[in-house]
Amino acid sequence: MFTPQTYQVALALMILTMLCWGSWANTLKLCPGYRFQLFYWDYALGLLVCATFWGLTAGSHGAAGAAFLPDIVQSPLTAIIYAALGGVIFNIANLLLVAAIDVAGLAVAFPVGIGLALIVGAVSSYFVHPAGNPLLLFGGVALVTVAIILDAAAYRRRDANAKATTTRGIVLSLVAGLLMGTFYPLVAHALATPTGIPTQPTPGPYAITFFFVLGVLISTVPANLLLMWKPLDGKPPVSFSGYWDAPLSWHLAGLLGGAIWCTGGLSNFLASGANLVGPAVAYSIGQGATMVSACWGVFVWREFAGAPAASRRFLAFMFLFFLLGLGSIALAPLY
Repeated sequence: MFTPQTYQVALALMILTMLCWGSWANTLKLCPGYRFQLFYWDYALGLLVCATFWGLTAGSHGAAGAAFLPDIVQSPLTAIIYAALGGVIFNIANLLLVAAIDVAGLAVAFPVGIGLALIVGAVSSYFVHPAGNPLLLFGGVALVTVAIILDAAAYRRRDANAKATTTRGIVLSLVAGLLMGTFYPLVAHALATPTGIPTQPTPGPYAITFFFVLGVLISTVPANLLLMWKPLDGKPPVSFSGYWDAPLSWHLAGLLGGAIWCTGGLSNFLASGANLVGPAVAYSIGQGATMVSACWGVFVWREFAGAPAASRRFLAFMFLFFLLGLGSIALAPLY
């Protein structure tokens, strides 16, 4: 299987994660008026298709470790359970995040939700597998915390007359972030589970990604059906008829969204396996997705168009603190 052998390659994979995780939600924006619960069925299927594709291609060629299919067969049950449980927790968090995007927009839901996930995930993952300079790592996390507060303040000032919606969007983002930060240590544990096989001491990231996606799929059925019946965005219940009536392009957008996230997720799991990087740094840089998504929301989708000057100032400082925080985290493995 292909795995990174140098920090430069691992860093490139983490940057790819950042771009993928920060961009996949644009596919939902390509389906105006489409309820996110219906979009999510295709999104979950896109995860499975992409995990299988990368496993049978990059995961089945190369000199390192076992190929994808043999690795799936020989993976210990403990690793499978941890990876699948990580997928379940991620899925619930992601459903809440998509609801928050629907309510508050990309420029708010991602910085607040994923920024909080970065804090929780970085701290917990560091204790699972300590790697990198803790001063630079946690100093960067502190700067990101400030950025989250600034983003919430910018949103408050943008929609000063929509307090109920503002509160709903931020609360959904915060709950999603708390859950999103807890799935990664489970994946890190799965990646580090001994197999007892000398040629493949731990499961490979391609197999772990596949088990992770299976956890997402299994949990999507009850969780998404519940959200269709009782939406969290304050809108009426969702009927399946809307799914079958949707144009083909909307279904393709959902599949593409899942494929983009999965590509970023696999890239991150690959990078976290590099001894120099470790899961805490890999996850933290990957969650620079907040910057990417905020840029999409602000500069492409114009979510802050017409916002008061105070709101835009808070937004500018939010970008600054995120950049400083991510820079500090990126330097942690080198010093």
